[in-house]
Amino acid sequence: MPRSRLIALIVGLVFILGLTLWLIDAVSRLSVQCYYSPLLCNLLLLLLIGIVVSLIGAVVYYVLMIQRGERRSRQRQQRLAQQHQIPIVKTEAAEETLQAVRQQVAQIQDEVARQALLSRSQEIEANLARGELQVVVFGTGSAGKTSLVNAIIGRVIGRVDAPMGTTQVGETYRLRLRGLERRILITDTPGILEAGVAGTEREQMARQLATEADLLLFVVDNDLRHSEYDPLRTLAEIGKRSLLVLNKTDLYTDEDKETILARLRERVRGFISPTDLVAIAANPQSVTLENGEIFQPEPDIMPLLRRMAAVLRAEGEDLVADNILLQSQRLGEEARKMIDAQRRRQAEQVVERFQWIGAGVVVVTPLPGVDLLATAAINAQMVVEIGKIYGCELNLARGKDLALSLAKTLASLGIVKGAFQLMSITLQTNVGTFIVGRAIQGVTAAYLTHIAGKSFIEYFRQNQDWGDGGITEVVQRQFQLNRRDEFVQEFVQQAIARVIRPLTASSEADTEIDRDR
Repeated sequence: MPRSRLIALIVGLVFILGLTLWLIDAVSRLSVQCYYSPLLCNLLLLLLIGIVVSLIGAVVYYVLMIQRGERRSRQRQQRLAQQHQIPIVKTEAAEETLQAVRQQVAQIQDEVARQALLSRSQEIEANLARGELQVVVFGTGSAGKTSLVNAIIGRVIGRVDAPMGTTQVGETYRLRLRGLERRILITDTPGILEAGVAGTEREQMARQLATEADLLLFVVDNDLRHSEYDPLRTLAEIGKRSLLVLNKTDLYTDEDKETILARLRERVRGFISPTDLVAIAANPQSVTLENGEIFQPEPDIMPLLRRMAAVLRAEGEDLVADNILLQSQRLGEEARKMIDAQRRRQAEQVVERFQWIGAGVVVVTPLPGVDLLATAAINAQMVVEIGKIYGCELNLARGKDLALSLAKTLASLGIVKGAFQLMSITLQTNVGTFIVGRAIQGVTAAYLTHIAGKSFIEYFRQNQDWGDGGITEVVQRQFQLNRRDEFVQEFVQQAIARVIRPLTASSEADTEIDRDR
């Protein structure tokens, strides 16, 4: 119970006690007078009793009201605690994600990429610790973004009425709103849809800043164009809380303004609430009065400020937590993609090494039948090494089982014979001379090893899972991808350099030796 209420209660009890003592004394005195006037005595006694009962009732009522107020206060605190619990959970999830990102980044071999990701993770951690609300102003260069920021801040921060492209980089300023404990960072981004290479680079910067916003102010000066709708919808889909701001309303009649607002409501229905569509005039055009004087109207941005303040007060904690969590998850996804690309490059190098090893083995020891090519081509050691790249420790026996399983799939699908025919025709076309059977077998073995290796890469990328379609679908897809003309021609040129020419040179050398004998 608050100290003020406790003191009031004690004072009340002391007063009642004093009043009771006075009543006892008064009754004793009245008892003497009642002997001479019984009726008057009874009336006074009833009055005193009534007063005492009223005072006691008042004290009891006051005590009950205090208890009810305390219950309401506890309930309100519980509701607030529950509201704050959600951001806390999200913040903890973001911290866990950032910790996982740091572990992932340590696996990236590219020093530049690793340092870039570490820098971004540190920025997210700094934002998490600082706890500021980030408001980003986004839109085309002609929509009046800088004028809007000027009006919000209350001082000039850029050239107003300048052509598209004035804001070269994202410029950030600090402000406070009443009722908000957190400071607000408001960022004026470069305009989108600018021409030229520099304009494209500035747009990419603006989009990046927009994805980092807690609250996005998407500024337009008319109905949404398709080139504006797409980024607005994309940002809404990734969870960006957005206010759609119709600027330059001073240029329209009331009827035209309502028509544009109606169209905007219809276009953004489903991902932006009608209450989040605000009409303003950040930098109204000056007006020439009858006496020739120039009158400059004040900016009309109060509807936006009221809506922005309402959103930040009601949702600010959640917006900060959601944004930090989103950024950490996106950074984690980027790190995973880098690691996946790095692993793929390493695995493809393993496949390339083993495909030419397999070709050399088959050339040296030609097989009596085409069907045996798959079994000879797929090396169990290759499977083990690919698995190791993806963090899967396999023994050689398990590698042999997987290799044999895929070899049988290649044979059952007719890919072995198809590959043999494809390599025979392509080699004859490119070399133009007779190619011995063991050379064709060797190149075909290398080609089958390539398909098998690519299939195993997909298998390990999916955490040792062939997917819904099973091993058959994966192998068929890899065969189709690797029978395209561009790849086959490049593969055959490598085969000629690595298999055909060495074999031809060896045969010619053997012939010369026989002649010398």
